[in-house]
Amino acid sequence: MSDLTTLEICSATAEHAEGVSAVILDSLRTTNAKDYTPDIIERIAQDFSPIRVRALLNKRDVVVALLGARVVGTAGLDGEIVRTVFVAPDVQGSGVGRRLMHELERRARARGITKLSVPSSITAEHFYTKLGFGAVRDSYHGAERTIIMERRL
Repeated sequence: MSDLTTLEICSATAEHAEGVSAVILDSLRTTNAKDYTPDIIERIAQDFSPIRVRALLNKRDVVVALLGARVVGTAGLDGEIVRTVFVAPDVQGSGVGRRLMHELERRARARGITKLSVPSSITAEHFYTKLGFGAVRDSYHGAERTIIMERRL
């Protein structure tokens, strides 16, 4: 596991798009592949090319976790909905995701948001539960199951 003492959380910029894309695709294809079929993973992956990530940066408040110049995590806030939380597989379990979520919560509170919602993958359900989110309902996109979770701030 990497030394995370120099981990920095900041707003994502267009220069981070390739790194954000790489973290998402790597995480999808390794970590999420344990819970989803290859066709579901590849359908989701199509939405996270560097070009598509750049477009998301214009629509959402996106943050990145940086170790030096390397993007090791990302998370986004779309109103009161947390989206696209991914951490590089080699640093998962080290607190990067928790730090990203704390930053999103700080930003949400600053905007007067009192409740966050997250469409969680099966893979991330335990992570969000540890952060105080509770399952509200399941949602399906074809065979892809997502757990809608909420937390009051």
